[in-house]
Amino acid sequence: MAMTIHCDIVSAEEEIFSGRVTMVSATGTIGELGIMPGHAPLLTGIRPGPVRLKMDNGDEEVFFASGGYLEVQPGVVTVLADTALRAEDIDEAAAAEAQAAAERLLTEQTAGIEFSAAAAALAEAMARQRTLAELKKRRR
Repeated sequence: MAMTIHCDIVSAEEEIFSGRVTMVSATGTIGELGIMPGHAPLLTGIRPGPVRLKMDNGDEEVFFASGGYLEVQPGVVTVLADTALRAEDIDEAAAAEAQAAAERLLTEQTAGIEFSAAAAALAEAMARQRTLAELKKRRR
């Protein structure tokens, strides 16, 4: 049996996942993270994008997380995300439309739209698209 670590993925609204995993992969503000049992304690912000969990049976689950923090403590990894959901629950058409809308906001740059807010919306929309692509790649 493989060594495991407990992982919780929690959004502001609900707990998305709680269980034992052999590895957690995510993008933190300090770069790409791969967390396995025995990892040193860590606290980092997370960037919008996929969070991949490797189960002890070899299966992988993909989630989307945007904003928040990832904390590693002995035996526990916690993803506290502003927004978190299973990759299968992402509406592909809505994600594409959100990306197109954010790109329009950046190109129009009207006085009422703040550049940083439009750029953040675009980054999150693109992260949703990356998460969907990751899910599709895993299903092949």
